[in-house]
Amino acid sequence: MKNIFPKIIVLALIASIFILSKVFALDQYLSLTYLKQNHEIFLNYYQHNQIQALGIYFLVYTVTTALSIPGATVLTLLAGALFGNLIGTIVVSFASTAGASLAFILARFFLRDYIQTKFQISLQSINQGIEKEGALYLFSLRLIPIFPFFVINLVMGLTPLRFWTFYLVSQVGMLPGTIVYVNAGKQLSHLQSLSGILSPALLLSFALLGILPLLSKKLMEKIKAHKVYSKFQRPKKYDYNMVVIGAGSAGLVTSYISAAVKAKVALIEKHKMGGDCLNTGCVPSKALLRSAKMLHYARHADRYGLKSYTPDFDFATIMQRVQKVIKEIEPHDSTQRYGQLGVECIQGAARIISPWEVEVGGKILTTKNITIATGASPFIPAILGVDKVAPLTSDNLWNLRELPKRFLVLGGGPIGCEMAQAFSRLGSQVTQVEMLTRIMAIEDEDISQIITERFKQEGISVLTSHKARQFGIQNGEKFLICEFQGKDVQIFFDEVLIAVGRKANITGFGLEDLGISMRSNRTIEANEFLQTNYPNIFVCGDVTGPFQLTHTASHQAWYCAVNGLFGKFKKFKVDYSVIPWCTYTDPEIASVGLNEQMANKKGIAYEVTTYGIDDLDRAIADSENHGIIKVLTAKGSDKILGATIVGNHASDLLLEFITAMKYRLGLNKILATIHIYPTMGEANKYLAGNWKKAHVSPRLLGFLQKFHRFQRGN
Repeated sequence: MKNIFPKIIVLALIASIFILSKVFALDQYLSLTYLKQNHEIFLNYYQHNQIQALGIYFLVYTVTTALSIPGATVLTLLAGALFGNLIGTIVVSFASTAGASLAFILARFFLRDYIQTKFQISLQSINQGIEKEGALYLFSLRLIPIFPFFVINLVMGLTPLRFWTFYLVSQVGMLPGTIVYVNAGKQLSHLQSLSGILSPALLLSFALLGILPLLSKKLMEKIKAHKVYSKFQRPKKYDYNMVVIGAGSAGLVTSYISAAVKAKVALIEKHKMGGDCLNTGCVPSKALLRSAKMLHYARHADRYGLKSYTPDFDFATIMQRVQKVIKEIEPHDSTQRYGQLGVECIQGAARIISPWEVEVGGKILTTKNITIATGASPFIPAILGVDKVAPLTSDNLWNLRELPKRFLVLGGGPIGCEMAQAFSRLGSQVTQVEMLTRIMAIEDEDISQIITERFKQEGISVLTSHKARQFGIQNGEKFLICEFQGKDVQIFFDEVLIAVGRKANITGFGLEDLGISMRSNRTIEANEFLQTNYPNIFVCGDVTGPFQLTHTASHQAWYCAVNGLFGKFKKFKVDYSVIPWCTYTDPEIASVGLNEQMANKKGIAYEVTTYGIDDLDRAIADSENHGIIKVLTAKGSDKILGATIVGNHASDLLLEFITAMKYRLGLNKILATIHIYPTMGEANKYLAGNWKKAHVSPRLLGFLQKFHRFQRGN
């Protein structure tokens, strides 16, 4: 009770002030019109009572700021008009800081303990950031007011930021803006006629108001850069304009674009050119899926009027074909090709030793910019006994030459689902274990259900809500113990593929020594320009995310190259507005933008339109008449928010929706586009037709019915 009583007293006092301000309409006295009309009266009073006027002004400004009452900007202009630049700046500077500090204290007094207790876990990373960089962060907010000052005052009071840090940083950070606004007030007070608007002094004041945010932003960039660069010696000249570490999709595209604009660029790779996508990811997995699909077609040839049969095949030969496919694509990503494009390819392990120096093979390369594109690797969870069973991952799976009789897949994401179906079709007895309630959890529940049903039809045992607890070996047989509904479930297997996610490759090349900032998920932190906390060190691809997709890595690479080489003139914010992805199961699941669960989580209103591919002529002719197209549109509009396609060649069909979203074309435009008959692509037009039917006005149809009746003379 003792703790509550002081809060009640303070709250009552604040409420009284607000009530009085409303009863007496005090806000009218803080308008620019009122102050302009009474300028001579205020000026006369100040000339005869300087100390009292300054004291009253200071008190009013402090209370206005402390209680977040609108009018601080008008009061700042008044200070320039009454007191002049010097005195006006001094009194506003201290009054605004005093008011902000009081607001800070009030927020801390009333809410901090409650907020910190209720949202303890969510605020943990924020609190750590405030403790580490709070002063610099507050200073940037004061210089570049992204949020209103009163919001900054209140929010900072809820954090662990020290009071005196808040006070001093606010005092200094608000000073440039105070000077500019006070000067503008002084110039406005001299305005006698409309022609005075064109006076050089007033035009300069307005110009300062306009360019203040830009100047403040540049100043903050300089301050932050100085902070991270201060302990390093900048080279007098550079060997390269760009050094790229990692020759996967992100690194290849960054180096290619850099070389295309005639920059001198070095690309360093310690393993194989092409990275995961070529050697252990996209290419080999799609090659294996294709072979498995051909086997599936042969076994179900009766669907096409042929006799079904099980082909004689050798698993080792299939895996050799996978390697052959990799070899055929290798020249596209080879050192020879990139050398011809103007990229200096260097084989070896890189180490960043300063923001402008990279060591490789005992040689130090100096460079204006660095792009980190080191990718990610399979994550192996710390499950008891996992080291005993020699687990497979997407890295070493391709070394298999003997088909496992019992194949266990741990994980229900894209990699797990693709490999579960591939090995099942090749003849393995596949069990898929997922600890969530469904596989393909990134998709909507109805989409996940379609794939789950297909897997079960093909003989895959899908065990959801099963949490892997322990691996072991019993009588020479490998097993996994899972927890399901409080009970242990034992699963025996010959080989296990762990596909539960990927971790960014962030160790072993100098990031720790430089102090490159990391996110809580251990990816490299980057701003909207893909810069790390070192402005000349960029990052793209899986090592930063947020999407671990080959095509997104290539997309990010453009921004790294252009912002790195031309950023001092113009920088571009990376655009994630239209990101597509696909899981290459059979049927494929291709998506772009929002699905229902994403829209619901973000609180976005939407409508759903669907079209069943079982109705499509071409799909029926191909005996591939299964699947669905599902599109989300904005309420009452044909604007596409997202699309999901389940079906044969879904990834190809999705391209039309990707283009439509990128260039803001609605479903009406797709409906008005001629589609070749008979093609799978017609499904998109029929989907748009379903949307149109659902949005035709009943009143209009009623009118048309009467119109046609009239035309018939009835």
